[in-house]
Amino acid sequence: MGIQSEQDNARYLEEMYANWQARMLANPNYTMEDLRAIFDDWHKPAFEPEQVTYSTTAVAGVPVIIAYPPESSGDVIIYGHGGGFCVGSADARRKLGGHLARHLGAEVVITDYRLAPEHPFPAAIEDSVAVYRSLLAERGGQGRILIAGDSAGGNLAIATTLKLRELGDPMPAGIIAFSPWLDMEHTGEAIEANAASDTLVNRAMLEGLAATYLAGASPTDPLANPLKADLAGLPPVYLNAGSSEALLSDTTRFAEAAEVAGVDVTISIAEGMQHVFPCLAGRAKVADDELARIAQWHQTLAAKTSAI
Repeated sequence: MGIQSEQDNARYLEEMYANWQARMLANPNYTMEDLRAIFDDWHKPAFEPEQVTYSTTAVAGVPVIIAYPPESSGDVIIYGHGGGFCVGSADARRKLGGHLARHLGAEVVITDYRLAPEHPFPAAIEDSVAVYRSLLAERGGQGRILIAGDSAGGNLAIATTLKLRELGDPMPAGIIAFSPWLDMEHTGEAIEANAASDTLVNRAMLEGLAATYLAGASPTDPLANPLKADLAGLPPVYLNAGSSEALLSDTTRFAEAAEVAGVDVTISIAEGMQHVFPCLAGRAKVADDELARIAQWHQTLAAKTSAI
């Protein structure tokens, strides 16, 4: 692949987001159904992963797509899609989940958790906890269960782990969060600093999604806003984000808070990249290299989690 081709592939996400934003701005009367139709195109940046198979089923009553790698380590990753808790779907994350499965050698269970406004906070967390508990019981201690997600799904991965700690359940072996949206008060400096470079996310969007998701709940509830949580005792966390995105501060602030709390944190910031840049898996080297780094991190988890 030539340099120009790689640059074009890396820009695909930026251009797709810009197109979405233009369409939304051109029609401010878009319904939630219209927005969900747009965001279902989130599958387009990723190429189809090789030698990955899928099944569509339900776990604990929650619809899921399961991605199966060609060779499995026995581990399972529960994956929550992005979309501000209001839009997005497992279908839109099927290919990314497949790439994650292939790189990590783990089954990836992509959840279609309930969405707001029909099902506001904490419905998504309830679904995620139910899936985790069901898989934990089904597997009987065989293999590790990790929890992952992007954007709102990254929030969900962290919030689910916090809820499991509150309930006294066994913790996941690790957390993987791509560009997590964590701050329901929208105080991150990158919202303004990267306003010109982020072609999708902006303050007005965040405020609207947060109001819809919270439906009157407090924006400082730690299960809605993990930046307000006591993070002590969380399992190892892998975080990534693009340097150009409006939610960059959510990732960096969470990493700092987790480190202060004694959590084992790995953070990766991709220069010049947009929100949830791993969506370019298979298309752009920057995404494939990132998944390879996550695979290396995953290989170290056995030693890191043995003492937890």
